[in-house]
Amino acid sequence: MRTAINVGELEHSRLELQSQLDEAKTAQDRNRLGQFATPTPLASDILRYAKALLPVGGGVRFLDPAIGTGSFYSALLGEFPHSRIKEARGFEVDPHYGKPALKLWNNTRLKIDIADFTEQEPKPLFNLLICNPPYVRHHHMTADQKVRLQSLSMESIGSRFSGLAGLYCHFMSLAHQWLADDAVCGWLIPSEFMDVNYGRALKKYLLEKVTLLHIHRFDPNDVQFADALVSSAVVWFRNSPLPGAHVVRFTYGGTLKQPTLEREISVAALALEKKWTRFPAEDVRVVANVPTISDFFTVKRGLATGNNKYFILNEDEVAERELPMECLRPILPSPRYLKVDEIRADDDGYPILGRRLFLLDPDMPEREIEEKYPTLWSYLEEGRAQRFHEGYLCRHRPRWYAQEKRLPAPIVCTYLGRGDARNGRPFRFILNESRATVANVYLAMYPTPLTERILKTDPDLIRPMWEVLNCISAERLLGEGRVYGGGLYKLEPKELANVPVPEMAEISPEPLFRQLEMELRPL
Repeated sequence: MRTAINVGELEHSRLELQSQLDEAKTAQDRNRLGQFATPTPLASDILRYAKALLPVGGGVRFLDPAIGTGSFYSALLGEFPHSRIKEARGFEVDPHYGKPALKLWNNTRLKIDIADFTEQEPKPLFNLLICNPPYVRHHHMTADQKVRLQSLSMESIGSRFSGLAGLYCHFMSLAHQWLADDAVCGWLIPSEFMDVNYGRALKKYLLEKVTLLHIHRFDPNDVQFADALVSSAVVWFRNSPLPGAHVVRFTYGGTLKQPTLEREISVAALALEKKWTRFPAEDVRVVANVPTISDFFTVKRGLATGNNKYFILNEDEVAERELPMECLRPILPSPRYLKVDEIRADDDGYPILGRRLFLLDPDMPEREIEEKYPTLWSYLEEGRAQRFHEGYLCRHRPRWYAQEKRLPAPIVCTYLGRGDARNGRPFRFILNESRATVANVYLAMYPTPLTERILKTDPDLIRPMWEVLNCISAERLLGEGRVYGGGLYKLEPKELANVPVPEMAEISPEPLFRQLEMELRPL
């Protein structure tokens, strides 16, 4: 029987080995293959929790489909008596990690196959599966790989994954055929599946094919993998038929057994909810006739220029190159350089800012530019010499140098953020009184026809509307958005549009606002 000190020595050796193997690879190579090692304290926390889910004293048949150097197996030895471990098997596709791991665990019961788990014949013998599958993004997978995995996943769980799904989704679906009845599974995966469209097939599997027990999300400010910008979650389920009226435990922060937040959500409610990351901070969404931002504003992503360094110039660069102002449009600087939340304008509509930028946008044929604006023609020739015209966006435009036509938005929103140091809010709503447009680091908010009518009657109402937006709680915004590792928050246009704003319709008792309330009211 192995003693605790033996397990400790093995884990010490494994950590040294992991460090050596990681250093021998570039971060780019490990990112491409989705290789992010599980920290020892986290692996131990997960196996300790798994022990509580298994029958007391029963034998353990352990499987890790992406074993790496064996962090979970090491934790298994530390948490379970050796006598309970009847079988242990792992797969590792990369010999760089697999061969040293074979040598490390040679005198234990762990059998490691240096092979692609997705190509193996399933053997439904295992009652404990713990895995940190490779986080390989879809764009690192070939079209042939995607087709093969989609077909296998359909055979395994009866659901077809989107081409945008990461490799971890297919690992989970294919592992289903390796599970014994009532097997306990703990998957350490990115929490993005809980919100994105390509996660629907995985959520369907968790709600219909197995009994989902618990989803724990880690605090994104405590990144579990220092070299992976993802927010991690542990998904626990049992390979058993779904019991009636089942509830799922959602936790956040802290540890698996001592989380910061906790809430139980029924499977019926989860089947109706698109964004699972609203739990446990929020309760089940109440379907009500509450106005959302989309009732007042149309939300669009800002301009994608094709090459910001080339197409966006500051005042000094414009003056130095003598570029014609009639071929330029003012554009707001990125949020990191914009220190104010209200953009005033001068008599020409240019923003009054210390850092003023201009977007190159000559909407005329090249011949006309060459004849009328020789300095601009020279600048375009420089861009062509550097092959900027061959960039994806540029080459798909009728004129490679002409930007999308987009009116200035009266309100813009930052859609990425790590939290504002002044008020702890990840997103800023900015009142734009200038005619400056914005790049795609912002979301542009344009009044709907109803709001247009309201503002024509009283243009000054745009300010209280902006103030309402800036009073929306971070929790309400994040209930529609998403969060990544390191506390990186993100809002897509549709997500921002779905944010409830019941306060907006209460700004003014004017007839048009009452008309808006009537139009929002169901028949």
